[in-house]
Amino acid sequence: MKQKLNCILLIDDDEPTNYFSSLLIEEAGCTEHIQVAQSGQTALNYLSNAKQSGSENKGLPLPDLIFLDINMPAMDGWEFLDKYKALEKEQQAKIIIIMLTTSLNPADKLKAENMPEISGFENKPLTPEIIDRVLKQYFIS
Repeated sequence: MKQKLNCILLIDDDEPTNYFSSLLIEEAGCTEHIQVAQSGQTALNYLSNAKQSGSENKGLPLPDLIFLDINMPAMDGWEFLDKYKALEKEQQAKIIIIMLTTSLNPADKLKAENMPEISGFENKPLTPEIIDRVLKQYFIS
């Protein structure tokens, strides 16, 4: 990969999962910044305040990639996506969203495949192979 991603956003309510995923992403050396949100609402707040790379305003980096869990309390991944669609186009930018979940429900996978905002569906835990596959598919030309 010629250039690191600006930011990867992990959206998952499970702290150990976020810690493990962050370590793997750090080891991969593929991003300048890792942001963790333990709820869909925290992630939406982050995205609402983030700036695109190259923006004159120094601030929170807008993610290039989001790993999104489905099953979270208060606001699950599907509810997050409904609210994400309502964000300004600048906050959505060209973010690649990968569902990263323990869900084995075929209906979840089918639903994800039919949502244009979702680029991929992977089963937890995050692995170096998943990171590599996502980077090659969406970011390495």
